[in-house]
Amino acid sequence: MKHHINHYKSVIGEPMERYVLQDLLKWKNSPYRKPLILKGVRQVGKTWVLKEFGRRYYENTAYFNFDENEEYKQFFETTKDTDRILQNLMLASGQKILPEKTLIIFDEVQDCPKVINSMKYFCENAPQYHIACAGSLLGIALAKPASFPVGKVNFLQVDPMTFSEFLLANGDENLAAYLDSVDTLTPLPDAFFNPLYEKLKMYYVTGGMPESVLMWTQARDVAAMQTALSDIIAAYERDFAKHPQTGEFPKISMIWKSIPSQLARENKKFIYKVVKEGARAREYEDALQWLVDARLVHKIYRSSAPGLPIAAYDDLSAFKIYLVDVGLLRGLAQLAPRAFGEGNRLFTEFKGALTENFVLQSLIPQFEVTPRYWTQTNPPYEVDFLIQRGNDIFPVEVKSAANTTGCSLKKFKELFADKVKLRIRFSLDNLKLDGDVLNIPLFMADQANSLIGLALEAQGKIV
Repeated sequence: MKHHINHYKSVIGEPMERYVLQDLLKWKNSPYRKPLILKGVRQVGKTWVLKEFGRRYYENTAYFNFDENEEYKQFFETTKDTDRILQNLMLASGQKILPEKTLIIFDEVQDCPKVINSMKYFCENAPQYHIACAGSLLGIALAKPASFPVGKVNFLQVDPMTFSEFLLANGDENLAAYLDSVDTLTPLPDAFFNPLYEKLKMYYVTGGMPESVLMWTQARDVAAMQTALSDIIAAYERDFAKHPQTGEFPKISMIWKSIPSQLARENKKFIYKVVKEGARAREYEDALQWLVDARLVHKIYRSSAPGLPIAAYDDLSAFKIYLVDVGLLRGLAQLAPRAFGEGNRLFTEFKGALTENFVLQSLIPQFEVTPRYWTQTNPPYEVDFLIQRGNDIFPVEVKSAANTTGCSLKKFKELFADKVKLRIRFSLDNLKLDGDVLNIPLFMADQANSLIGLALEAQGKIV
């Protein structure tokens, strides 16, 4: 499924920009660098990112794909001697490998525990070689402790393209630069607000999978973009069969297909009965965990209170499930792209689930701790997300329409007044700090962390 790699050019013919390249550069220059394991779902662009990183910052790249060349695995099975392994790889492939000057890429390593394990020897005995491993379903492979070189590797997660990366791919460098330049909490001028709002609708349609983004930003081909998304979803569904217990395959598939219905409910709490009538948690827990480990879905627990650390207050029986990408959710829900042209329909469709999914996937890379959510049943109140930032916890409300009024944030403040420095609302309204409520336009979700910092400064709540 890597045949699209050469298409990764943006509109202006330059290589596509992915922010993870900057993280890779920090890794290259770190005095504490260890072999790298790059994680991310299939088709998220891991191979392209590594090859592009090699092209930009190294003398040459030595690329080894263990899916295409299974015989390479043998080199790791017979010895722990790193020089011998590298010599064999060079002789077999005709590629040169130089210490410090070559980026060595081991791709599709998910079924190669010996390759993953060898990272320990490279870390200890050959730190002069720069090695990066990638593979889909690595989260699954690494869940088996036997194959895991504890403490001997660095990890980096590749997520779907953010809205800002989508803007760059679309040739809207000016809009992306503007978003990064905002340093006051004043409303955005219409000249920026209106086009950003329109582009966000398009991002809901394409999502952040590179192939889907490119079909739109380069070719403006909606049908090809739809096909790209369908192909990716089909590839994931084929992966479900790779669960070691064959009986889990249909369960994984049923959970996956139930996600749009789960999110279409008023209360988006995950219910096993939606998967299958009479389904019980214990029958489906492993199947759900497989999807979480594969990082195809995000599992967000209910929190009983905004205490620190936030994980200590998890209600493990109550959680919400979101997809890794908003475009995949739209594809899985079979919501047609034409909804793009129908006012705010994309934002409000099936109870604003696309919007919640978008906000969550924007928040996850910005904060170290996975968000939670909060509910109270009698009377019913729900705060969509709780985010932990440093030693603060902030309630987050996501509104799919303009002119928002929400009583859940108000209730949360009443209950936990001493804990709440700032309340956050994502909506279609303009940027504004109103007392302790920060309204962030949806298209600025990638900038949430810095905007929260500005709001706390404005309130004098941080030094």
